[in-house]
Order: sequence, then C-alpha cells, then structure tokens
Amino acid sequence: MAAIIISDPTRTTRPRKATAESLWSRWLIISIAVGFMGLMFVLPLVIIFQEAFRKGWEGFVQAFDDRATTHAIWLTLKVAAITVPLNTLFGLAAAWCISRFQFRGRRFLSSLIELPLWVSPVIAGMVYVLLFGAQGLFGPALKEHGIKIIFALPGIVLSTIFVTFTFVARVLAPQMEAQGQAEEEAAMTLGANGWQMFWRVTLPKIKWGLLYGIILCNARSMGEFGAVSVVSGHIRNKTNTVPLHIEVLYNEYQFVPAFAVASVLALLALVTLILKTLTTTQRGAA
Repeated sequence: MAAIIISDPTRTTRPRKATAESLWSRWLIISIAVGFMGLMFVLPLVIIFQEAFRKGWEGFVQAFDDRATTHAIWLTLKVAAITVPLNTLFGLAAAWCISRFQFRGRRFLSSLIELPLWVSPVIAGMVYVLLFGAQGLFGPALKEHGIKIIFALPGIVLSTIFVTFTFVARVLAPQMEAQGQAEEEAAMTLGANGWQMFWRVTLPKIKWGLLYGIILCNARSMGEFGAVSVVSGHIRNKTNTVPLHIEVLYNEYQFVPAFAVASVLALLALVTLILKTLTTTQRGAA
C-alpha cells in the first residue's frame, strides 16, 4: 500500500542550513580560535620585543655592536642570497616538468619534491655529515683536494637548499597545471621561441605564485635551525647563522642581545606574513 503524505500548509519552519550555527556556538568557536592565536603567536611576539627593549633603545642598538652578531647576520644573508635563486630555478624547472609533460615516474617526482616537508631537518643535516664529513662517504676524497663542506659555508648552503627547495615548486606546479598550456601552444604556433614564450606568456601568468614561493623560501632559509645546526659546528664568527647565534647568546645568559637579534627574525616573519597575504590576494584576483 502506498503511503500518503499530507503537507501542513500552516508549517512555516524552513530547512536548517548545514552551515548555520547558533550565536553562542559561533562566539565560542571564534573565542577559541582567537585565544589560541593570541597564546601561541601574539604573546610570544610581545615577550620577544619586551625583552629586546628591556634596557631601552640604547641597549637594543648595543646588542648589534658585536662582531659575532654582525657576522651571523651577514652569513645568513649570504646563505639566503645563494639558496633562494637556486631554488627558484629548480622550482620553475620542476613545476614546468610536472605540469607540461606526462612521463613514467611523474608522481614519484612530485612526492620527492614534498620530501623536505616530511623529513626532519636534523636528519637531513646528519645525512650531509655522513656524506661529506671527515669520516663520511666522500670525506677522504674531499680532504685530499682541500675541499671542506661540513663545518663551512658549502655545508650550510646545501642543508638550507634541501629544506627549502620544495616551496617554489610546490606553489607553481598546481597553478601551472590548472592554467593549462593552450596559450603557450598558441605562442609557439605564432612563431615564438622557447624564451619568448616563457617571458611573454608563462611568466606573467605565474608571477604572483612565483613571488609567493620565493617569499616563503627566503623566510625559511633565514630562519632554518635544525639542519644548519648539525652541519655548521657552531663556530663563532665563522659558521653561526642568526638562529644559531641567538641560541649561543641565550645559553651565555645574554638575554637582551639574544632577544634583540630574535626580534629581527620576528620582524622578518611579520613582513613575510604581510607579503604572503598580499601575494595571495593578487593570485586570487589574477
């Protein structure tokens, strides 16, 4: 027997939306999110700057009047100046390869690009020590030719490249896949060569994504601690980058200089966040 459904014309209740929440639950969720952000991010930033200026502006400036500090800043900038361009070139090449070609092992290559996100930086540093250290696989041969990688600038650069090479490629590959290659094919049909196609067609389409990846890569390279700590040897005035130098100052109970130098990295993080937001907005509008 078929069931008969009689609708009630006096019923005015509308179906509840799946995203509808009561006022108290919305305020509860917002409060939890804001409280967590304040506790985990805002409060540490406030403490860093409070401790950095505990002795006033003069004490803050005096913290940078130290040869070890200036060398650490200079070394960090040098490492970033080497790492970021190399990873930019690699990211462009990897993204182009993944998004424009179909080949066996393509998925495996994509997984390898994600590898630094899943491997501890300390483990990466240990791998370089086992490869290029004095007792490592290539250590004796390098020593015969007077080449020093571990406890020197090359080791710091190599470890930093490893932990940051994923950012540019990871941002560009999905974007280039989504955009397709119809415009590049049209440019080639009209007689453009490879470089003309890249500079006039491809690059304008991916410029904001490329800038986004470069910003993330630069911030990570300047703030990397784990891998660099293993391969650097913590040699003052030689292999200490800014994060390592902050640890040295803190362990020596020089709290104001330690927090003063840490405030520079905190400012870098804030600038990176602002630039990241701007580039994300531009990517969405493009």
